[in-house]
Amino acid sequence: MEGQDEQEIRSAEGADIYGEDGAVQSSFLAHVGAAIADRDTLTLKREVGDLHQSELGDLLEALHPEQRRALVELLGADFDFSALTEVDEAIRLDIVDNLPNAQIAQAVQELDSDDAVYILEDLDQEDQDEILSQLPFTERIRLRRSLDYPEETAGRRMQTEFVAVPPFWTIGQTIDYMREDKNLPDRFSQIFVIDPSFKLLGAIDLDQILRTKRAVKVEEVMHETRHAIPATMDQEEAAREFEQYDLLSAAVVDENERLVGVLTIDDVVDVIQQEAEEDLLRMGGVGDEELSDTVAATSRSRVPWLLVNLGTAFISASVISMFGATIEEMVALAALMPIVASLGGNAGTQTMTVTVRALATRDLDIYNAGRVIRREVMVGMLNGMVIATILGLVAGLWFHNPDLGLVIAAAMILNMLAAALGGILIPLFLDKLGADPAISSSIFTTMITDVIGFLAFLSLATWWLHLGAGTS
Repeated sequence: MEGQDEQEIRSAEGADIYGEDGAVQSSFLAHVGAAIADRDTLTLKREVGDLHQSELGDLLEALHPEQRRALVELLGADFDFSALTEVDEAIRLDIVDNLPNAQIAQAVQELDSDDAVYILEDLDQEDQDEILSQLPFTERIRLRRSLDYPEETAGRRMQTEFVAVPPFWTIGQTIDYMREDKNLPDRFSQIFVIDPSFKLLGAIDLDQILRTKRAVKVEEVMHETRHAIPATMDQEEAAREFEQYDLLSAAVVDENERLVGVLTIDDVVDVIQQEAEEDLLRMGGVGDEELSDTVAATSRSRVPWLLVNLGTAFISASVISMFGATIEEMVALAALMPIVASLGGNAGTQTMTVTVRALATRDLDIYNAGRVIRREVMVGMLNGMVIATILGLVAGLWFHNPDLGLVIAAAMILNMLAAALGGILIPLFLDKLGADPAISSSIFTTMITDVIGFLAFLSLATWWLHLGAGTS
């Protein structure tokens, strides 16, 4: 009984389901799995019912597909649907697709509007319409309005629940309203001030309300909302507003400056993580891949850029083929070519990574681009000289040929310069064209460094061989 009591306390606290490595403990997984296999609903509700939504999300991701479906089925109305916002899209769709739309409609009424939209937006239009049709009119209109905004905009990420009062109310009336109205959001940090047409006039922070006498009118203490977010603004731009101005929440307005929702810091943290993850995956040429994706889906996301890479590899190969006679005459060149390509590619990737990140954070623009380009050229020159000196000495000693060391050293300096220029100019050029530099910069930067590296090295080697033949 003592062990059982400890288990109950641990589950209620939801603190020890993770091991030292940060993953869900295998013992907890086995316990939950056994309860699922026995269809022991009471044990599942005791073990899982009090978990935080993020913990429940981690548990869902750790379970096998048939187990997670059974878990949702057994928990029924006790399943916390907000946990679906914490899992991969593939897992979320797998769970939702196996539930009747009536159950989903019942569940989304208990969620914050932004969580409800997050779940509904991935469903087919037919399922969306059926679920929305089963909701109360006001709730249906609010969710439909959010879903009508483009994906990855502030309108999609906002909460449509907010607190708004007219400017002629007193602070006392506002406090009474917050105490008595049961339909207000559970958590909020600002109260917005609107006119009869819902046009945003200003806002009051909760701490200011607590410090103001009850008889004072709202319009006397409200402040202008200088950082209202247009509903059509890209979510990444909205997150940048939060970062720049240290916001905890911000009003979201439509094209007529009417208040339609609020964006909160917890939503923005999710956006920042999502965008950073997206950029990282795109730089690797794997699209929007998730760990839960199937083999076929993963292959489809990777093949297109592998094909592009294959095309650029043929360009590099064609450069090498132009110097076939030179390579046959000195086999050492074949052994040294991978070194030139590898170092140049890594140098280009370093510059490209810094550039893409600077573009994403808007730290790099037309005003400082020239200075940054000059800096990268100087860094490329300096690094090229350091690497060239070491490589030239090693190659000269290795093949007992000092002239070959000088050739590869000169080629390395040229390749490092090309890597520096390619790593910064290619992302800048793609960004200027309106393309996402994170998607294709790496492939083209690698192509540039390979082509320039091989061309410089083999051209100098050919010149050196012909020069040697002429002097002899």
